[in-house]
Amino acid sequence: MVKIEAFAVEQWMDKYETTAKYNIAETCCASISVDDLRALSDDKEFNPLAELQSAKLTYGAIRGSDKLRGTLSRLYSVRAPTELPKDNILITAGAIQANFLLLYTLVGPGDHVICHYPTYQQLYSVPESVGAEVSLWKSKETDGWQLDIEELKSLIRPNTKLIIINNPQNPTGAVIPRQTLQELVDIAREKSIIIHSDEVYRPLFHNISPADPKFPPTLLSMGYEHTVVTGSLSKAYSLAGLRVGWIASRDSSIIESVASARDYTTISVGQLDDAIASFALAPDCIHNLLKRNIDLARTNLAILEKFIEDHRWACDWVKPQAGTTAFVRFNKMGKPINDVAFCEMLQERTGVMFVPGSLCFGGGEDFKGYVRIGYVNETEVLQQGLDALRKFMEDDYDDVPAVKKSSAQK
Repeated sequence: MVKIEAFAVEQWMDKYETTAKYNIAETCCASISVDDLRALSDDKEFNPLAELQSAKLTYGAIRGSDKLRGTLSRLYSVRAPTELPKDNILITAGAIQANFLLLYTLVGPGDHVICHYPTYQQLYSVPESVGAEVSLWKSKETDGWQLDIEELKSLIRPNTKLIIINNPQNPTGAVIPRQTLQELVDIAREKSIIIHSDEVYRPLFHNISPADPKFPPTLLSMGYEHTVVTGSLSKAYSLAGLRVGWIASRDSSIIESVASARDYTTISVGQLDDAIASFALAPDCIHNLLKRNIDLARTNLAILEKFIEDHRWACDWVKPQAGTTAFVRFNKMGKPINDVAFCEMLQERTGVMFVPGSLCFGGGEDFKGYVRIGYVNETEVLQQGLDALRKFMEDDYDDVPAVKKSSAQK
């Protein structure tokens, strides 16, 4: 029997998000409707659903429609040395299915996997569940949550098959810069190791400019065949309800293998979801949609930054450069707080929802005192939630227990 660890962050979200008054743990940009999407589009005449009203609701295009895969192909081919064929893209039921199928297909007993950390638990727990050994490539808060290439070299073994990165990173909002990506590609190419980049928060870059030499390109543009990326419409594009994600690779054999494994699961993505996704990513809409979300991220990040600056006596962070999440550390007189107790008390007394870092991103001694905050929701929700948190800090923060010295983060 396959043994898989409980998916801590998803269980926490499932337990608390329906009762939260101020959900500022959500990782998606503020959700929108089909009507909102049409309003954002420059093509005011086209209705993505109209052409399907008389269509038979079959399984549809098993690998995703030519229109959707063609649109993604064009997006991934910008500034790339060669065009990415649409047949090198597989549409999935969200990025979570994309990641699962990819890991289930590529690794197994006897394989070694190196995974960027901290990150979404799926990326290291799924390889472990199918029998692979996993080493964590730990980013360092003291260096802005950056990765050390020399450490990567020390982690590589003769049986290392896959290196997994998350760029932009959940939960910190950090990015892996271009130079580090290039060094990673050079190492992987030398040893014929596959690189998987979870780019689900791409292209929501709000605190780093494309003109910056550190700005990270998609891994698919870096000229290494054995790369594969996953993405979706949930985070940067505000359309989590579509459940549309994808796997894209320069290596067509990876796509074929994953497509074969996918036959045992969902078979295809619904035609309605595919059609709306195609509309959202089309040139008439995508730029306006991303501008809306990047502007929202910048506005809300400034609000969150003001709160943290006002409460430096209790919290600190590395300011995010991209994505929708921040990893904030709370303390009492320099000692980490019990972040699980803090999140539970906060929700019970104020209705504000955060995600505890030690439970959902460490599972042990890592990240005591940290909480993940999702800040790219409706500005009013964030503002009201932080106002409630501000009152909690004044009236109730003394009740939050600190972590005892024996279990504090070293």
